[in-house]
Amino acid sequence: MDLQHHHPTRVDAVRCCYNDDATDLIAIASEHSVDVLVVTDSACQILTSFHIGCRTTALAWSPLTVSPSSSDNWHIELAVAGADFGLHLLTKSSKDGESIFPFGGGLSGHHAKINDMTFCGGRSEDSTRYVATVSDDKMLMVWDLHPTVDVSSHAPSPGLDLSENGTTPFPSDRPQPTAYVIPFSHPLTSISSHPSTSKEFLVSDCRGSIFLTDWRSDPQDMDQDSWRHSSLIELVEPTALSDHLMGLSRHWVGSVDWRRDTTDIIGGVYGPKFSIWDISHLRGGKPYASGVSFPEGGHKFRWCPTYPDYFAISTQLPGKGAAVHVHNTNYLQAQPTVFNILPRPHLVQDFDFLAVRGIPRIVAAVGRTVFIFSIGVES
Repeated sequence: MDLQHHHPTRVDAVRCCYNDDATDLIAIASEHSVDVLVVTDSACQILTSFHIGCRTTALAWSPLTVSPSSSDNWHIELAVAGADFGLHLLTKSSKDGESIFPFGGGLSGHHAKINDMTFCGGRSEDSTRYVATVSDDKMLMVWDLHPTVDVSSHAPSPGLDLSENGTTPFPSDRPQPTAYVIPFSHPLTSISSHPSTSKEFLVSDCRGSIFLTDWRSDPQDMDQDSWRHSSLIELVEPTALSDHLMGLSRHWVGSVDWRRDTTDIIGGVYGPKFSIWDISHLRGGKPYASGVSFPEGGHKFRWCPTYPDYFAISTQLPGKGAAVHVHNTNYLQAQPTVFNILPRPHLVQDFDFLAVRGIPRIVAAVGRTVFIFSIGVES
């Protein structure tokens, strides 16, 4: 393995920053805190740490984030979801210290585990204003971080220590974010946005359905000839859907990701099968290609942001230990490249691709250690 970062407690989630000015940053979530790491070719160092007070279940980088390696006026901003169903906006800059702004807790937010979150894609000025969350409570919530109406709720999240590490809990004069709620029929497992649009979200549920949701469209103004103006398009993974209906998929979860170089290609994993969809040729919502990565069942699906022909899949079932499989879309029927990080009973809690140019590198959380390794060598 190229680099390792050891943490005092188990690392539950990792998320790499894909912003052009912050590709060397990683957020890692542990039992009580979220750390931001700066990665170079030979080192991995902590830039800042936020004490949340509870376990984090999801992370999302704000487009406002700029790395210290890109500018002296650097800025860190990310949203996190806690195991207490509350949300937090974390900020730190070259001029200001760590700040934790809690929102979305209690009756105004989710009431079950938040599985994934993302800022709106796109490059408009609103790209830093909205963050979307999906949960086991079957709700997609789009949060306006800068509302024009102040719905005050100054009660912090239950597990948040207001004085820990000297962090500022939240500015007293900041309005509480408001949420636009979209209900679904089943628990939601993942959500993705795309850098080329601020209108659509890609949402997956636990049974094998994937929804392309235009959350800003007016249902009365829908253009049925274009998916971009539809309020909802549903794709399906047939095997996962049929197994769910037959009660055979109790331990399976779905993970879906949007390929960053095009809005047409979507990838995901349900159970042992990965699938690829092409929006330009819907095929009745069925995938145009599929295969088996982990026969025991996959867990997370991630596209490589720098080499988009590559995607990777991890598993959380103990049979294979801590392993990541890397696939190439040009050779979907070929065996994946297998990276065995540690033997069983270890497993990969979470992983992501670094967005640094050059040979793609994977960041994987296994137990208390974050492993960073390349998926190839210089030719």
